[in-house]
Amino acid sequence: MVQRNPHMAKLQAGYLFPEIRRRKNELLEKNPKSKILSLGVGDTTEPLTPVVVEGLREAVVDLGRTETYSGYGAEQGMKEVRARIAEKLYSGIVAADEVFVSDGAKPDTGRLQLMFGPEVTIAVQDPAYPVYVDGSVIAGVTGPYSEEQQGFEGITYMKCTAENGFFPDLESIPRTDLIYWCSPNNPTGAVSTKEQLQQLVQFALKNKSIIIFDAAYNQFISDKDLPRSIYEIEGAKKCAIEVSSFSKPIGFTGVRLGWTIVPKELQYDDGTPISKDWN
Repeated sequence: MVQRNPHMAKLQAGYLFPEIRRRKNELLEKNPKSKILSLGVGDTTEPLTPVVVEGLREAVVDLGRTETYSGYGAEQGMKEVRARIAEKLYSGIVAADEVFVSDGAKPDTGRLQLMFGPEVTIAVQDPAYPVYVDGSVIAGVTGPYSEEQQGFEGITYMKCTAENGFFPDLESIPRTDLIYWCSPNNPTGAVSTKEQLQQLVQFALKNKSIIIFDAAYNQFISDKDLPRSIYEIEGAKKCAIEVSSFSKPIGFTGVRLGWTIVPKELQYDDGTPISKDWN
């Protein structure tokens, strides 16, 4: 028979969210009258906006008519959608052809590992959204799980807690190829300041690292002095990829729509544009 990917066996108790659901169902089976307030998965609580529903309905009807049937769309996303994201959400600091529309930030975060291969080194915030670590484990980037260290060997865990203002001492962090960063952070909710992101960008530029910046929750930022995008920081387009999503601002968790920004300036060490491979 075909052998199992040995890296799958490293995962502890499977992916976090199905495990939370399993434990919840187990509890309800034993205590059917229990009322659970679940904080496990960041799902939506309100229905889709009517204008979105109408747009989806019209698109399906069009696909059912010979005269309006379109077949496959552009692999990078509809040109109009890419342009609107660049214009409305980024105020033109990124170009439309640097926006790649997809089925969500989480799938894109996992796919990014395919471009960098199993030899890269990674650093993640601690605590952090589980896909950064689990995706790296499956890709073969890490060693086994260490009970003593409470983490996977080969991953640099950057402690981000209330004690250090949810930002690590970068001078004590070893150089890695990839740095996963999420702001606002899931699960802590901490938002990185402009000064902190400037430090992070300078750290990445100095070490020739790439930041994978998860901005999926940025629509919850109300303070205008706090950056919503890594590209608000000078130099970030030379060292950062940003992933984001419509799941949080307009309830697309079940519909699946997101995007990734890969700047033209971002290159591998041999000078090849990273956007060429992502495209």
